[in-house]
Amino acid sequence: MLVRLSKNLPDAQLKVVLALARELGYEAKPLGAQRELLELTGRGAPDHRSRFEDLAGVAGVIDAGEARERFQRAPGQPDTVVQVGAASFGGGHVAVIGGPCAVEDTGRLLEIARGVRDLGATVLRGGAYKPRTSPYSFQGTREQGLEALARARLETGLCVVTEVLDPRDVAAVAEVADLLQIGSRNMANSPLLQEVGRQRKPVLLKRGFSATLREFCLAAEYVLAEGNPNVILCERGIRGFDPSTRNVLDVGAVAALKRLTHLPVIVDPSHAAGRADLVRALARAGIAAGADGVMVDVHTAPAEAHCDGHQAISLEEFARIVSDVRALAALDGRQVASLTEIPR
Repeated sequence: MLVRLSKNLPDAQLKVVLALARELGYEAKPLGAQRELLELTGRGAPDHRSRFEDLAGVAGVIDAGEARERFQRAPGQPDTVVQVGAASFGGGHVAVIGGPCAVEDTGRLLEIARGVRDLGATVLRGGAYKPRTSPYSFQGTREQGLEALARARLETGLCVVTEVLDPRDVAAVAEVADLLQIGSRNMANSPLLQEVGRQRKPVLLKRGFSATLREFCLAAEYVLAEGNPNVILCERGIRGFDPSTRNVLDVGAVAALKRLTHLPVIVDPSHAAGRADLVRALARAGIAAGADGVMVDVHTAPAEAHCDGHQAISLEEFARIVSDVRALAALDGRQVASLTEIPR
């Protein structure tokens, strides 16, 4: 490990850094006459980097060496493949997630679920619990929404991803969901991250709208540290200044994450665009940048949607996106998941 020390470091603070190095089993060697670099030789562990960064005498860790956090890709390490039913994410596998932003009623959900399944989706999205900016906006159908998702799962064969907001609800949501979603607002909710990490079910983690990539990955680290290796990262757009789109889809972040981490990365072009006419183009951009999947809002009557109807696409547009995903994935030899047996 290579640690950069603070300039003009007092001896007392240097002693604290050296004491921690000894405690963690490192041999310390100062580099240079200014004593601003410290080379630590020893067996690392995922928590060591943060332990040093917490010290006042440390300006930063330049190279973590063997003290890599769990999300980091080691040299030569292959992609982690997260399996969710018939859907595979990562390692040359791509999957498509489709469905309404929010579960409104069972009939509508089943209509949408059958439509996206027949067009190539392997995972159904739908929020039973909805975090909204205003407390007066539609907050989801909650337990009734979970019941509707369970029925859609049974009748269509699709796996289900739905958001969980509260650590107290994780067990109940996990009974229905095959993939637990942590939304953008909760990316830094460490008790919730730890609780879904204990569940052992795959987790879909959305990037906070002002989070750096390191902050995003360290949120995933909370789940990984609890023993759950099945984390999918979702780039859903970061906050910009131009109102032309709801958020700014950070395509560069997708490419960077594929190098930084072994975890699968997908994109949500619906929440990035905030408008239906841009979703297809952003979906293509995400897959071209290396994303392992896309998640889009689909509704059979967007004008009647209780939540985010302006960004919901039709089934016809969803079919075009699935076709795009298959074509782009094929360019670099990747496979798009599909249901091999569909209950009728």
